[in-house]
Amino acid sequence: MMPQLSEIRYFVAAAENGSLRQAAEVIGVGQSTVSRRIMRLEDKLGVSLLERSNTGVRLTNAGQSYLQDVQLALQYLEQARRAAHAAGRAEVGNVRIGVLTSLAGGCLRKLIIAYQREYPNVQIDIHDGGRDENIAALRGRELDIVFVPGDCEPRNFECVELWREPLHIALPKGHRLAERWTLEWSDVSGEKFITSRKAPGPEFHDCLVRRLAGLSIHVNIETRGVGFETLMNLVGLGQGLALTTAAWSNVNLPEVVLRPLAGKGNILSFNAIWLGENDNPALRCLVSTAHVLVGRVRRGNSDWLPPQFDVRASADEICAGVQRHDRSP
Repeated sequence: MMPQLSEIRYFVAAAENGSLRQAAEVIGVGQSTVSRRIMRLEDKLGVSLLERSNTGVRLTNAGQSYLQDVQLALQYLEQARRAAHAAGRAEVGNVRIGVLTSLAGGCLRKLIIAYQREYPNVQIDIHDGGRDENIAALRGRELDIVFVPGDCEPRNFECVELWREPLHIALPKGHRLAERWTLEWSDVSGEKFITSRKAPGPEFHDCLVRRLAGLSIHVNIETRGVGFETLMNLVGLGQGLALTTAAWSNVNLPEVVLRPLAGKGNILSFNAIWLGENDNPALRCLVSTAHVLVGRVRRGNSDWLPPQFDVRASADEICAGVQRHDRSP
């Protein structure tokens, strides 16, 4: 029969204090309890650990050997307890994040910076991929959370809109519209737009098609097999215009200018999506950090209050929260 941890602790206390009575006082139990537990431990081991006398106790040879080993084992157990406690409080650990937008600026960058400042010992793994790819990785537990533009996932996920970014048109510096501070959709009628097959190109392509569907505006759209940053450089080479958001204004693109689209509806929502059953403490702390960043309050595990955002938000982004969308079956 395996010794119980309490029996081992009573033995260590008696050995370190040289007295059953003093061990009982340190532990806070009766001396008879300490005596019985140590005798039970000796019976399980089949050896005598202590020599008892009227003046106290002293270790036998077997007791000395056993004490060294169990003291080391207790130290390991304490280290394991502290590590588990730290992981449970997200003092250590890791969180895997799927993104498909620029980290050069915008709310996502601010969120990562704020989280790193609050939890410096948590490793952040960033995965750059498309919406479908990231959602599949989330479902397969390869990612903890993804930040995507557009609509929330319909089922089996926790999903909340965290912020909105104004839509911008990327133009080459010498373009006729580059001198304007803001643009209307009608301004780009007849223009050529280029989009990327790689993330976040498909999201911007779909957004462009949806925005123009209800307007009597025609544009030419060409899809290129390049990454989005290369696409933006193609804009600078005069190969077409591109739809993007304010976050890309922080990327160094010397031959490109970004101009916001006028109108309240020309924004793109960004959502955080994660599995509700994911109990990673680092994930929960990241979600809480996002709430604080956008000025929203969380109650319980999934109850989200309506928006509480700063109307003085900067011109290049709107970190506005809205009510949580829970579409689990």
